[in-house]
Amino acid sequence: MKDKCGIVGIHSKNPSDDVSSKIYYSLYALQHRGQESAGIATHNQLKGINYYCGMGLITDVFKNYEINNLKGNVGIGHVRYSTTGKSKLENSQPFVTSFNNGFIAVAHNGDIINSHLLRKQLIKEGYEFKLGEDGADSEVICTLLKKEFNKNHDILKSIKSITNIIMGSYSLVILINDDLFVIRDPAGIKPLAIAQKNDEYIVASETVAFDVINAEFIRDIEPGEIIYFKDNKINSHILDSAKTTKKSHCMFEYVYFARPDSTIDGKNVYESRLNMGKALYEKFPIDADLVVPVPDSSIPAAIGYSRASNIPYGEGLIKNRYVGRTFIMPTQEEREIAVKLKINPMKETLKNKRIVLVDDSIVRGTTSESLIQVVKEANPKEIHFLVACPPVIAPCYYGVAMASKKELIAANYNVEEIKEKLGVDSLHYIPQDELIKSIGIDKKDLCLGCITEEYPTEIPENLDPETYYKF
Repeated sequence: MKDKCGIVGIHSKNPSDDVSSKIYYSLYALQHRGQESAGIATHNQLKGINYYCGMGLITDVFKNYEINNLKGNVGIGHVRYSTTGKSKLENSQPFVTSFNNGFIAVAHNGDIINSHLLRKQLIKEGYEFKLGEDGADSEVICTLLKKEFNKNHDILKSIKSITNIIMGSYSLVILINDDLFVIRDPAGIKPLAIAQKNDEYIVASETVAFDVINAEFIRDIEPGEIIYFKDNKINSHILDSAKTTKKSHCMFEYVYFARPDSTIDGKNVYESRLNMGKALYEKFPIDADLVVPVPDSSIPAAIGYSRASNIPYGEGLIKNRYVGRTFIMPTQEEREIAVKLKINPMKETLKNKRIVLVDDSIVRGTTSESLIQVVKEANPKEIHFLVACPPVIAPCYYGVAMASKKELIAANYNVEEIKEKLGVDSLHYIPQDELIKSIGIDKKDLCLGCITEEYPTEIPENLDPETYYKF
């Protein structure tokens, strides 16, 4: 399962300020949300819009490119993993194009689930797409904004209009020449927050982006809120649709995606994961010798289980943090090597031990099968596999490439069957109500679509995630 995208926007009232390096370091803090491409777009009064994008980690993208070339007092940035739109340079963001005798740049976290239909309709109307049919949905957003702006010549009205057209999830930072607009979808599916440092306002997907540049958190951006900056003040407008749309914060931010040192919609991620571990012990107390996390996102839940049970916590698996994406290997031997490159057991720690192995989630099950085989190499006495997320039974349509239903192991096998397939002594998932309690957000305000198949927005008919997500 891949991470989501990360976005940053910074606005300074001082035309001589340079925000480019702060965008860079903020994106660095959000690198966990996307490792396929990165980019920055800024505006200054002398040169207008400057931008640069590239494939890979942000350090790779800007290794041979001087950030000084992107000087400007307002700008946006993006780290990407692909959902809609293939993983290629042309789909990296911010997406930049001409707009009303100037320029527009868009960076997007989420997925517009009707973007394919909108693109086809816009092409029929004579609009051209330089990225073609495989382009990211950010180009659709730009084209819709152009279309609406040509009608009313008011950018705020145009933004409001397109939010009534696009379906799905979106946190957006939009740079139109030297104006920065920030939008969060009416359901609040994707996280977005705002902070301040001296004369600068900073928006970002997670609060860790503020910490790294010593900015002071102000608040989360509300679902359905449009923010823009005038006279160095936050100007806010709440969409009418937000008043009738159910809040649906993504529960996977707390289970897996967000950094544990982030606080999202008022809830600290680390504390939520600790609570998940405690809840797992309360529901499934196991007589064991050692609690072992699957590094890294499962560490807080494992600590929570250890504290609640008084069973020692131990690092039984070591993760190689220098391994990038591993592609399909042609032979079984190479596939085994790929797994061992990523994670290796501490054999002396695990040998003859009854272990509680804690993971954040099981999606397809293939990673879990490989993981268990690695653990078994250390010859533990027992393996009890505990999962800090309920069974994933349905795909996500909001920016998480979570596979089609036929690939999801829990959609096709019951818990006992999965236990047998994995070859563990016991397998337990956290119950849904305990997960909700651990996060600390009311059930009615969470998106639980992947574990309940109840989605917060309309899903276009015949939308197949197998063909919808094009990599």
